Order: sequence, then C-alpha cells, then structure tokens
Amino acid sequence: MSTQVTEVTRPTPAPVAVPAGATRWNIDPSHTVALFTVRHMMVTNVRGQFSGVTGTVTLGKDLTSLQVQATIDVATVDTREAKRDAHLKSPDFFDVEKFPTMTFTSKQVEAVAGDTFKLRGELTMHGVTKEVVLEVELSDREQKDPYGNLRRGASAHVKLNRKDYGLGWNVVLDTGGIAVSEQVKVELELSLIKAV
Repeated sequence: MSTQVTEVTRPTPAPVAVPAGATRWNIDPSHTVALFTVRHMMVTNVRGQFSGVTGTVTLGKDLTSLQVQATIDVATVDTREAKRDAHLKSPDFFDVEKFPTMTFTSKQVEAVAGDTFKLRGELTMHGVTKEVVLEVELSDREQKDPYGNLRRGASAHVKLNRKDYGLGWNVVLDTGGIAVSEQVKVELELSLIKAV
C-alpha cells in the first residue's frame, strides 16, 4: 500500500474575522485581474496579467477598518506569448512548482481622501515577504447584478522591484542596459461580491 504525499509550500491564510457591523466581500476571480508592465530591451513595454485572483475584503463603518486578504495563482500568468510564459513560470523567475501562489495581507489603511487611500500590507512572492503600500480607489457605489449579487469595484496600483523578491534573471545587452527592467508596474482591477 502506497501513500501519496503532497508538499505544501505555505499554509492558507486564516479567514479574516468580520467585526460587528462590518461586511465581507469576496473577490470575483472571473472579473478580476492583476496586470503588470515591464520594460523590455530598454525600448518597449511588455504587459502581462494574472487571472487567478481570489480573496476577501472586509469593510467596517469607515475605510480605516478595511482588511484585505488576496491570493494569486502564479500559474495563470499570461503575456500572450507561450514561450515567454513558460520562462516566467520556470526557476529563472516565479518557479511556480515551488511557489505556486503569491499573497497579500493588509496591515493598515493610511491617508484616506474620499474613496482613495493608501493600503499598507505584506506581499509574499517567490518565498519572500516584503511590506508594500498600494494606492487604492474603492467605489462607493453598490450595484446588483442580473443574478442578484451585490457588487462593488476597486482599483489599485503599486511599483515593485522584482529583485527584492529574488526574481533576478537578466541578460546584459551589448549596447548597455538589461533585457528586462527590474522595476515592475502592477495594477489591479477588482470585482467584489458581497458575501451572503
């Protein structure tokens, strides 16, 4: 009799407790995307996306009580070029077999101005955890979809240095410079469904 062993790289984050008077919203992965932009060969931008975004957002009476937990399935990376996507999934970059997900857990809401604010939290990618600050805009409008779900949206962006997370692969060009920029622009478009 054989026993199959499954390697777990990290535990799934525990659900965020919902404080009294707060509401929980689930990230809808079918209408949510994480986009990224990097400079290629010092002359053009290459854009890609991750479609496997899941998680929860908890909202209290005001934005300062907001809490976020999100997970991205790294294997969903898509730059519209199969060979490049395979390279990104390899040990040169994300190493998806060893690090299949990246996670974000919020810590503090800062600098609220209307529906726009800074969200400080911990981003874990490629086995490395760093504190980041996202610029976020949360829609104050709630809309019921044709299936009876109550929805609202959010947008966020941040700039990262991929070398901070151990994604250091590169090629030095004969004319100077590098093939892939270290700086990465990240944009998130989130669709949230109110939990029943």
